[in-house]
Amino acid sequence: MKSFRRLYDWILSWADTPYGVPVLAVLAFIEASFFPIPPDVLLMALALALPKKAYRFALVASLGSVAGGALGYLIGWGLWDSVGPWFFQYIPGVTPEGFAQVGGLFEQYGFWIIFAAGFTPIPYKIFTIAAGVFSLNFPIFMLASLIGRSLRFFLVAALFYAMGEPARKLIDKYFNLLSILLLIVIIGVILLYKYFS
Repeated sequence: MKSFRRLYDWILSWADTPYGVPVLAVLAFIEASFFPIPPDVLLMALALALPKKAYRFALVASLGSVAGGALGYLIGWGLWDSVGPWFFQYIPGVTPEGFAQVGGLFEQYGFWIIFAAGFTPIPYKIFTIAAGVFSLNFPIFMLASLIGRSLRFFLVAALFYAMGEPARKLIDKYFNLLSILLLIVIIGVILLYKYFS
């Protein structure tokens, strides 16, 4: 736990350097396939320091994350036999049985599963790799990733652009809850649409 906290603080320290934006791009890229710290941490620090550039930072995070998601997809698609055993040791709480159930969900709700993983606190990396393992349609995967990740990061940027420091407290306290509630609303709208059509 202490090593995780040190890693977290090290990432935050980049916000005070001229390399904050390139590090944000790299962090967003690697987090989408294997790194444990989400890019939101550095995105918030940068947006707090320079609120007028918050949308630029969100764009960097979005593009880096979607590119990293493509890497995760390729890992699952082409390297699963090699990384599969390691994957279940590295990602706590994920079992082969649970992972197989994700494959069944992809068959019915492929786009929406990736969108949800991209937007909410669900670990996105699990689903980028799973999408490759279960051969989810790649253009659909990329579209869902682009929409989900962009909504997440631009929502953070919008809050900092409009509110500054109070946005950090709001996000720290309620962001996970708000993103899950918004996802529930979106799912409800989709189900209503399917029911009435």
